[in-house]
Amino acid sequence: MRRKLALWKRQFLSKGGRITLIKSTLASIPLYQMSLFRMPKSVARRLEKLQRNFLWGGANGGNKAHLIKWEVVCMDKKKGGLGLRKLIWLNKALLGKWIWRFARAKEELWKKVLEAKYGQEEFGWRTRKANGVFGVGVWKEILKESTWCWDNMVFKVGKGNKVRFWTNPWCGNNVLSEAFPDLFSMAAQRNAIVEDYWDQNLSQGGWSLRLLRDFNDWELGLVDNMLVELRNYRVSMEEDSVFWGEERTGCLKLRKRIGC
Repeated sequence: MRRKLALWKRQFLSKGGRITLIKSTLASIPLYQMSLFRMPKSVARRLEKLQRNFLWGGANGGNKAHLIKWEVVCMDKKKGGLGLRKLIWLNKALLGKWIWRFARAKEELWKKVLEAKYGQEEFGWRTRKANGVFGVGVWKEILKESTWCWDNMVFKVGKGNKVRFWTNPWCGNNVLSEAFPDLFSMAAQRNAIVEDYWDQNLSQGGWSLRLLRDFNDWELGLVDNMLVELRNYRVSMEEDSVFWGEERTGCLKLRKRIGC
């Protein structure tokens, strides 16, 4: 990158030209390695320092004041930035994409290998934690990105046998236990799956709330509100699936995740 962003080049380029050249140098970074290994922060800082100096430096090789914070420079153009990628964000997004890929994959060999090595949990959406000492470094590092990934993923209910009714986000972006905490406290089975709450014996099928007790008159409003939330969702013969919440297409667009 130092060679590609040689200081002599900036004297012939406008600010727009410098930004274009900086973006082209990012394409030379081995993204495959960044998708498997965490970049040391010291390396990211050094690379970004080269980029900053190239962008804001004077024509004669001297340093000039940086007019905008680097965090702002790396924001999306629609948000007032210049559309550059912050390397730490890019690295996290590339690592986290494996969490999404694992949840979406069906019969891929690499998924079977991970399941055999670490086991699976949550109906096969995730692997268990990588707690070993040897041979777990890569996947263990990737699993550190699980929290933000799952915070952005939403389930699409098919059969409803792999999605938890109360604690998984499947009804829009809502987690029902958070949207209706009072009803959740009365739930007969808090870890029940969606299939358990679908009653085929009702006319054309319908939702049947299973609570520990009959609800009181003042709780009717809560029940009605919940049934309104559920009315557009039905159990079907399709398999349950997961998709990226913002896209609602099953596709994770890396550009949106890193904000540029």
